[in-house]
Amino acid sequence: MAVQGDAVEVAGPYDRAKALSAFKAGDIAFYWITRACAISVLLILGGIILSLIIGAWPAMKQYGFAFLWTQRWAPSADPPVLGALGPMYGTLVTSFIAMLVAIPVGLGIAIFLTELCPQWLRRPIGIAIELLAGIPSIIYGMWGFFVLGPFLAYTFQPFMISLFDGVPVLGSIFAGPPSYLSVFNASLILSIMVLPFITAISVDVFKTVPPVLKEAAYGVGCTTWEVVRNVVIPYTRVGVIGGIMLALGRALGETMAVTFIIGNSFRISSSIFAPGTTISAAIASEFAESDGLHQSALMLLGLLLFVLTFFVLAAARLMLMRLEKKAGK
Repeated sequence: MAVQGDAVEVAGPYDRAKALSAFKAGDIAFYWITRACAISVLLILGGIILSLIIGAWPAMKQYGFAFLWTQRWAPSADPPVLGALGPMYGTLVTSFIAMLVAIPVGLGIAIFLTELCPQWLRRPIGIAIELLAGIPSIIYGMWGFFVLGPFLAYTFQPFMISLFDGVPVLGSIFAGPPSYLSVFNASLILSIMVLPFITAISVDVFKTVPPVLKEAAYGVGCTTWEVVRNVVIPYTRVGVIGGIMLALGRALGETMAVTFIIGNSFRISSSIFAPGTTISAAIASEFAESDGLHQSALMLLGLLLFVLTFFVLAAARLMLMRLEKKAGK
């Protein structure tokens, strides 16, 4: 009821059905908008896969499965001889070495920040980690070429070559000559690039550990290392593995930084100090000047990288599911 001067205006009855209908219409619209967004991701993914298959089809017909284990890459030959073994080997080796370096360092930084670091020092280190994540990959490549490469070639690599000279297996892995451009140099750059992913995610999941669990462990006389090993890591292992797999996906697909310093050689060498190449580096360095079967082979390399990344992420998801099932979730 509303009063205007001497007149009295009676409001109409509340239409509950009309209000519910309006709410329902808004809910339906929201449902379809969010569903369209989710479906669009699948459509984009399917489009990418389809375009890669179409582009790679001539090379698939020409080389078949032999493309996977052929090492020679000679696009100027008549007919062209193209194989993916060199880039696939380089991709796997650089990613493996990068994760071998980045995982312990990243977890160590995360443990220090959450368990040992003074309060006044946490913010500067956290900002530094965020800055590492924000640096463009081409800057990493330039730094690796002009700064890290000379240091490794003149200092670290000669020491390692002389240290393991004549040692079985290790002598071949660390064989010379020293080089600015090598698989090892690219691996170190990759480890620095993926380090922020492992550290940031690990810090976030370590903070989810209930303080009462750690306090109980300290109360029965555990050291900091025992608390981390027996309480923090087991409680957060699913999140930690997820961060590691995210970093691995980044390492597998990194392009510009690796292209700068890996040497872009399709030959496979037992030495990690020798030049090499990766799938993404091969595509970046040759795609602009390619055509015909050569371009199709590069598209096939892209398809192989997509499949490789998919299997890595699928394996990570299965591992996480098994851990969650084992934990009784």
